[in-house]
Amino acid sequence: MKFLTALTASFLATAAFADGHLPNLDGKEVVVVTENAYPPLQFVEPGTGNAIGWEYDAMAEIAKRINITVVYENTSWDAMIPAVSEGQYDVGMTGITIREDRKEKVDFSDKYMTSEMVMLVRGDEDRFTDAKSFASDADLLMAAQPGTTPFYVGVYDVLDGDEANPRIIKFETFGAGVAALRAGDVDLVLTDGTAGNGYVSSSDGALKIVGEKLGTEDFGFIFPKGSELVAPINAAIADMEKDGTLDALNTKWFLDYKLGG
Repeated sequence: MKFLTALTASFLATAAFADGHLPNLDGKEVVVVTENAYPPLQFVEPGTGNAIGWEYDAMAEIAKRINITVVYENTSWDAMIPAVSEGQYDVGMTGITIREDRKEKVDFSDKYMTSEMVMLVRGDEDRFTDAKSFASDADLLMAAQPGTTPFYVGVYDVLDGDEANPRIIKFETFGAGVAALRAGDVDLVLTDGTAGNGYVSSSDGALKIVGEKLGTEDFGFIFPKGSELVAPINAAIADMEKDGTLDALNTKWFLDYKLGG
């Protein structure tokens, strides 16, 4: 019955969108969980303490278009997918890469952003210039959040495929890894290109990107399996892509906004 209900919701949402009208969810309360640790997608703004970012703006626009009331909660990255899978939250947002293994636990929205992995280093770094030269120097260290796409790219595309490699220094948040990079405690942070460029542009030369891009990833929101919210939110994402809203958010957060400034 739950599967049929989800199919019905999906059909109705798709049909409504095809007719040029987005679904109206009548102010339904939707609990969205995030980490607030991945600027500029979602983070706590220094100085104000406000939770802001690309995903907050996108979710606010989605809420307006399909008439939902969003309530935000916070949790750590490693707890997020299990918690959403168990139905503790309605939606998860924190720059989550759409992957087949994760689809076994949660449903994904359509992609709202495509990014490529880059190597973020200190501005004066001259010991390595790409993944191969980083891997060849055993003294160099990389920061990563366990379970994230950058962690797995670092393990399998940069290093030797050993998830316990001592050269990977694990941090609970992406921001903590960047802070360690700035402080000289690690030598490399892998991140998607949009976030990496945001950090570089606001660093006054303290950070730079080196080497070739290491891969492409699509980001999506996550839901408990069978969620009736997937189709309406997908309809809103498609509408935002069609009218240029997603491009405008990219410009605002990845070009105009200066992290820490």
